[in-house]
Amino acid sequence: MRKIVLLLVCSANLIFIKAQKHEFLNPPKFSDADLSKAKSLLDENAPAEILYKSVHYRIDVATGDLHREYFYRVKIYNKDKAEDWLNVEVPIYKSRDNEETLNKFKAFTYNLENGKAVPLKVEKSSKYKSKENKNTTINKFAFPNVKDGSILEYQYEVLSPFAFLYYIPEVLIELDTPSLYTEYILDTPLSISYNINYTGSLAPKYREVAEKTLYGGQYKTYRFGFENLNSFKTEKFVRNDRNYRTKISAELHSTNFKELKLYSSSWEQIKKDLYNHENFGYELKKTKLAKDNMPVEVLDLKSDIEKANAIFKYVQQTFTWNKEKGIYTEDGIKKLIDTKTGNAAEINLFLVMLLREANIKANPIIISTVENGLINIVSPNVTNTNFVLAAIEVKDGMHLYDATSKQSSLDELPLRDWNKYGILLSKEKALQLEMTNTKPGNTFLTLDAKINEDGSISGTYSDKDTGTFAMYVKDSYDENPDKYKKQYKENFSVDFTEIDSKVLESGEFESTMKFTSTDMIDKVGKKLIINPMLFLNKNSNEFDQTEARKYPIDFGAASTKVKKVILEIPEGYVIEEMPKSKKIVTEDKEIQYSYVAEQKGNKLEVVATTKISNPDYPKEYYPAFKQIWEVASKQENQVISLIKKS
Repeated sequence: MRKIVLLLVCSANLIFIKAQKHEFLNPPKFSDADLSKAKSLLDENAPAEILYKSVHYRIDVATGDLHREYFYRVKIYNKDKAEDWLNVEVPIYKSRDNEETLNKFKAFTYNLENGKAVPLKVEKSSKYKSKENKNTTINKFAFPNVKDGSILEYQYEVLSPFAFLYYIPEVLIELDTPSLYTEYILDTPLSISYNINYTGSLAPKYREVAEKTLYGGQYKTYRFGFENLNSFKTEKFVRNDRNYRTKISAELHSTNFKELKLYSSSWEQIKKDLYNHENFGYELKKTKLAKDNMPVEVLDLKSDIEKANAIFKYVQQTFTWNKEKGIYTEDGIKKLIDTKTGNAAEINLFLVMLLREANIKANPIIISTVENGLINIVSPNVTNTNFVLAAIEVKDGMHLYDATSKQSSLDELPLRDWNKYGILLSKEKALQLEMTNTKPGNTFLTLDAKINEDGSISGTYSDKDTGTFAMYVKDSYDENPDKYKKQYKENFSVDFTEIDSKVLESGEFESTMKFTSTDMIDKVGKKLIINPMLFLNKNSNEFDQTEARKYPIDFGAASTKVKKVILEIPEGYVIEEMPKSKKIVTEDKEIQYSYVAEQKGNKLEVVATTKISNPDYPKEYYPAFKQIWEVASKQENQVISLIKKS
């Protein structure tokens, strides 16, 4: 099954529409009438609306500095649902020798008082910083006195040194908030050339791509203006919808100061640059670190796959990931060995080093994780990637490892890693890989319960995950065990007790618990009415989209989900009529569902099984999923009547 991905990469020279006369960088005057607006005409349910948004990137011809200028004017209709707009967050980046600066910050809250617009300035005292990592600091500002009906206006400039010009920050055009007007402008001296990457389905209403005199010099300008943008409509079973939103980015193509220098790259050139980088290739050359830290028992193993698995287990169990992504080492392999903690690059590059030391053909793979978006294969750039994996080549083919996860194993990687593409960086060549998760993630939900004489139901519940899903839930548990356990009570509205979550010896992750409930049985005369699925019934159709599906259906992994309920019938009662069993399968057997009910002595056993054969499907499969989920919902909401024998 191949994922269908909408990825439009276009030259800025493509003609979207005939250009119309339009003035960019001309914010409209503040209008008191906007304060009286009760709702958005684009989306009457929108909690906020962008009245004007301008992102202007300008490179100073004299200094080479990048000026990033932002202007926002946002109307708030429902502040309780517009929390993302109530604070401004400005990330500032630094490298070893260069650092960005935040300038010209101005922000106001406007409210209507006695028929007049009253501005309230955001003071510097409301600003605070948080350090995300050693290279990123977030400046945060809070708007005061925000009410339903307020308008928030802010503008600021970030000054980036020349060293940051390789990649101009991406701008999302389609947001969750509707916009009356959004514009993107990049002004660059003719001596500095960029590739413009335009992704998405929306075309600008206004467009200007031209060479002209600006700021006292000759510039190439790229200007795109959009009017009346609806909020982006999300769809379920899309792991990162940013891949489908309209967005614009720019990557350095060339400079021509005294001579022409090309920066447009290929994966082969990126590979060469990485192998010559002090925080990548130079680390891989520190072979003595691998030799001195090789587990002695590894060399006694016979096959390469046995050696590779043993080395992987050693790295996985010895070193702990600090949750920092990236393709470059931060503190180096030596410090990783000393502290037993490091970032993704340090852990998996060290794994590659050890594998190579054991004479196994091993190489790093750079990827972009799911939340980072798809790698732009058409326009290779190292900034598209943010994670390193390890690959080995043995007799039966290529295999992948990710030692940052304590639950992963050979070719079983966390869901974040499976994101369409990877770039294998061998010493000989760079190879573009299409990565597909072939390992399923299975879920087994088991209820063993009995109906008590007082009409209550009590029993035990087990939730067990395997493979990819086990890694996912284990990470969620490690992040916040109390929150993880609390979700059972919230999801099922059942008072669970003695919740115990743990990793089994097989690598599966299981949570077990006890429960008692008085809300699952209805008494009608002498009958007891009950849904034998208890709280595991499918009470809603997740495939409930009424409009046509736009995007592929992405689960991350093939899966089988088994829900099994064993219900003990109280003494003296019989089942008036058994629930009907049902099986439905698509013609190509890609999607299967079955509901089987059997009575075994004084127990009723119901098993509902859903099988999805692939990790992702084209949008054309949506009607099939919708139909099967409707059947599942109907089957799992059958009820039975228990009648007391006379």
